Amino acid sequence: MKTVVQRVRRASVSVNKQLCGSIDKGLLVLIGIEDNDGPDDLIWMAEKICHLRIFNDEKGVMNLSIMQDVGRLLVVSQFTLCANTQKGHRPSYIKAAKPEKAKAMYEDFCSFCEKILNKKTEQGVFGAHMLVELINDGPVTILLDSKNR
Repeated sequence: MKTVVQRVRRASVSVNKQLCGSIDKGLLVLIGIEDNDGPDDLIWMAEKICHLRIFNDEKGVMNLSIMQDVGRLLVVSQFTLCANTQKGHRPSYIKAAKPEKAKAMYEDFCSFCEKILNKKTEQGVFGAHMLVELINDGPVTILLDSKNR
């Protein structure tokens, strides 16, 4: 499981000009689910993201996590994070999980984050062509891979 975690001032996702999810201050998480990912990857990733200390405290030091009620979570599925670009110029997505598995894990990930944070997780629409808008704060962007613990 691979994610791109971005600290944002504002982020939103829309499908067919309809707003699906939106947050002010918080984290935009782009998530790619691979075929060999399982429940342990999902749990590890959700815990890691919810506890990442990448928000500034009163001294301006990145010492707070989203757990300290400093923002909300917007999660967007993005199978292209599973791209293999080692050969040629056309990415291969052979490692990406099949849609049925990926959708279930995406939904489970969002539900697990909601349980950890005790608040609603905003979401994109799995499998749809989405437009994502964001204002990255910092910029702070973290790449996580559940296989590199």
